[in-house]
Amino acid sequence: MQPARIENFTPVGEVLAVALELSSGSWKIGLHDGKREKPAIHTVSANSAACRLEQAVQQIEKIKSRWGLAPHVRTVVLYEAGQDGFWIARALAKLGYEPLICDPASIPVERHARRAKTDRLDVIRLLMCLRAWLRGEYDRMHVIRVPSIEAEAQRHLVRDRGELQKETMQHRDRIRKLLRTVGCWQDVNGDVTTRLAMGEFRRHDGAPLPPELHARLTRECQRLALAEQQFAELEKELIK
Repeated sequence: MQPARIENFTPVGEVLAVALELSSGSWKIGLHDGKREKPAIHTVSANSAACRLEQAVQQIEKIKSRWGLAPHVRTVVLYEAGQDGFWIARALAKLGYEPLICDPASIPVERHARRAKTDRLDVIRLLMCLRAWLRGEYDRMHVIRVPSIEAEAQRHLVRDRGELQKETMQHRDRIRKLLRTVGCWQDVNGDVTTRLAMGEFRRHDGAPLPPELHARLTRECQRLALAEQQFAELEKELIK
């Protein structure tokens, strides 16, 4: 009687794993179906990101046909979070793919590979992490949830509010430091623009501010007023 053979892996079903390494001028695409020794690596380099996405989709469908995969085989596409945001994931989802976005910091890098960094190596590393994740090794990378369009829009308002608040403080701090260069240590709270126009700010000896400094402070006050106006408008928008 022959002993039963025990496989040392858990099948995950037929799935095409795709990794995208996104660069400003070109994208590297890695594809693997778990049935062959090496992944397929391709490059798309259209002028626009939208055209590169279209080329990537064409390459995915071409590989499906070449490898004899069903047209509607489960296709999981992974890329790292970055300046491209979520538009690629949303476009891929509309085409029937399963997009995943991971935190770049969560991708493990082997010690001997830390010095070597190319788009080809990066896409292979992403592809290996994706294959492991599909096998259930969820600690191999941190997947980021794609927010709804409405939630992302609201997030823009909140983040912009924070930036404007920070910008307002920076303008006041710059005005304060400019005044101190001539020995003026008055506070810069309240309506700085009016106080500056009325000549309230003076040098350490009581003399008026130099014309050049006065002109620079006026421009700084104009930028401050704009930031405060936009901040107030966002505050109203957020409490609706």
